[in-house]
Amino acid sequence: MLYPSMTPSRFVSDLSGIWDFAFDNGKGMEEKWYEKPLAEPLSMPVPSSYNDLTESITNREHYGWVFYQKKISVPSFVKGQRVVLRCDAVTHHARIYLNGELLATHECGFLPFEVELTEKLQPGENLLTVAVSNIIDYTTLPVGGKADMMGGMMGNAAEETEKKPVNHPNFDFFNYAGINRPIRIYTTPKDYISDISVVSEVHGNNAELIYEVETKGEGVCLVEAFDREGRKVAECSGTKGVLKIENVHLWQPLKAYLYEIKVTFGEDVYTLPYGVRTVRVDGTRFLINEKPFYFKGYGKHEDTFPAGRGLNLPMNVKDISLMKWQGANSFRTSHYPYSEEMMRLCDEEGIVVIDETTAVGVNLQFGGGANFHGKKISTFDPEYGVQTQEHHKEVVRDLIARDKNHACVVMWSIANEPDSAAEGAYEYFAPLYELARECDPQKRPCTLVSVQFANGPETDCSAKLSDVICLNRYYGWYACSADLETAEKLLRDELEGWEKIGKPVIFTEYGADTVMGLHDTTPVMYTEEYQVDYYKVNNAVFDSFDFVVGEQVWNFADFATSQSLLRVQGNKKGIFTRDRKPKLAAHYFRERWHQIPDFEYKNKEQTGRKYGTERRYRQDFRWKTIWSE
Repeated sequence: MLYPSMTPSRFVSDLSGIWDFAFDNGKGMEEKWYEKPLAEPLSMPVPSSYNDLTESITNREHYGWVFYQKKISVPSFVKGQRVVLRCDAVTHHARIYLNGELLATHECGFLPFEVELTEKLQPGENLLTVAVSNIIDYTTLPVGGKADMMGGMMGNAAEETEKKPVNHPNFDFFNYAGINRPIRIYTTPKDYISDISVVSEVHGNNAELIYEVETKGEGVCLVEAFDREGRKVAECSGTKGVLKIENVHLWQPLKAYLYEIKVTFGEDVYTLPYGVRTVRVDGTRFLINEKPFYFKGYGKHEDTFPAGRGLNLPMNVKDISLMKWQGANSFRTSHYPYSEEMMRLCDEEGIVVIDETTAVGVNLQFGGGANFHGKKISTFDPEYGVQTQEHHKEVVRDLIARDKNHACVVMWSIANEPDSAAEGAYEYFAPLYELARECDPQKRPCTLVSVQFANGPETDCSAKLSDVICLNRYYGWYACSADLETAEKLLRDELEGWEKIGKPVIFTEYGADTVMGLHDTTPVMYTEEYQVDYYKVNNAVFDSFDFVVGEQVWNFADFATSQSLLRVQGNKKGIFTRDRKPKLAAHYFRERWHQIPDFEYKNKEQTGRKYGTERRYRQDFRWKTIWSE
C-alpha cells in the first residue's frame, strides 16, 4: 500500500482537525446515529485518542462504540479522478459510513485501510461517519482477557458477575482508542499505480534495484531513480525490471541516504523514497551492508499526554533527537506497527527498526491462568483458547504490504511475549513465519519476542522458527527482585543455553520500574540508583557473550497502563519520564552507548577495549567497583 503523497497526478486532502464526536450510550447502532448529524456532539481532535480528552473516568474507561462525524465535499477540479478515503489507524474496529451507507469495515487499529468514494459522493456536502469500537477479547489483536493482566498477577480478578462490561487488556499498556492517525482523501487518475516493491542487491560499489510495479488499467510504465541532488542515475521501462546504479550511496544506520524512485504510468506519477541497503543473518551475526551490527536502543510506545496513541509529530522528532543524544541506533515498535510518519522519519534519520505486529497478549498464562476463576486453559486450546490465527495472518500481510520498502525496517517481529512454549505454539506460529517470508520481497529476518517463562531453547518454539532470538528478561526485577547477584548468575546460565543453538540474540526488553527523583544512599528498588545498578549487571553479562548482538532497554519513556496495584500512573520503567526528562539511567546509557560502535562490536580485534566497560566484572562480581565506574 502506497503512502498518500501529493504528485503531479495526485491530490491529497488531510481531514485532520476538530470532528463532531459522541460516546455510544448503548443505542447508537440501534438508533442509527450514523444516518444524521449527532445530537449535542462533543468536539474531538483527529488524530488523537479520545480517552484523556475529557475530565471523566467513565469516558476514559469507555467500553464499546464511539462516533466521529465530519461534513466533506470534493472540489470540482478532481472530477474524472478516482477518489479514495484512507484511514491510517482506527483503533480497534472501524465502520465507515457515507451519507448513512456502510461502505467498509476494518479490524486492526494500527494499520491503514482504504475505501473508494468515487461513485458514492453526492454533489455538495456529504456526511462522513466513522464508528469506532475499542472492544478486545480472545479473537482480537491485541488480546483481551477474562481479567486484566496486571490485576490477575495480584489475584484481583474481576468477578464473572460484573455489573457492566469492561475491557480486560491482556497486556501492560493502556487501551487507547479512537482515530489515532490521519484520515485523508486522495485522488488518482482512472489508470493508476497501486503498489511498488523494490529489492536491493549490492555488488561492490554498484547496486541493482529489482522492482515490480502493480497497476490498474492501461498505460506505459517508466521507472527512474534520482540521487539526493536530483540527478537521474538510472531508468528502466516496464512494470518489472532492474535499475542499475553505479557508485551507489548506501543507507547506513545513523547515516541515511535516500534515493527517489519515480514511477510514471500513463498520466499517474508516484515518487518513492528508497534507501539502498542489505540485511541478513550470518551465524551469530546480524549484518547490515555485510557488516556486523549491534543494536543499541529501546522498546517504545506511541504514548503522549493528552493525545494518547494519537500521532504526535513534534514528539516523534524529539524522540529521535534524544536517541541520537544517547548514542542509540534502533528501537522496536512495541507492540504494534507505528505510524508511517515515524517510519519515514526513521528512513530519513538512519534509525534501525524492528517492526512488530499487533500480536501482544497471545498468552493466557499471564497472571496465573486464562480466566482466573479456578480453570487453567491452554493458550492455543482449539475450543477455549485464543482464536486469533487467521486475523494474525491478515495483520502480517498488511504490515509487510505497508512497510516492505522502508530501509529502516530490518526485521519482522511476529508477536510479543506469546505463549511460545505451550502445546500448539509451533503449529500456531510456523505458518505465520512462512507467510512473512513469502510476503516480504526483501526476505528480512523474522523473530518473535520471547517471554521470560518460556524457559529457554529446549521448550521455546522461537528457537526453531526465529532467525534472531529476541529475549525479554527481567532478572533482578520480576525474577530475583532486589537480588542482583543471583540475577546475574541466572541470566548467565540461561545465555549459556541459548549459545548452543548458534543464532544471534538481542535483548528486546530488560528494565526496572523507577520513580523519577527517588534516591537513596543504598540502591533499593524503585530508586534511580537501583535502575542504574540493574542495567550495569545485565550489561556486564551481555558484554561477555559474543552472540548477544543487541540491547534494547524497556522502556524508552514511562507510559500509561490500566490501573492496578503494580502501576502508579502507568509503567515507570522508562529511562525518560513520559514528558521526556532523563532519569539517571539515561545518562548512564549515553556514556555507554557512545563508547560502543554501531558495527564490528565484539569482534576479535575489538575485545577488551574500553567501550565494553562492564565486561571486566564477568568473573569478579564487585558491587562497589561497578557503582564507581
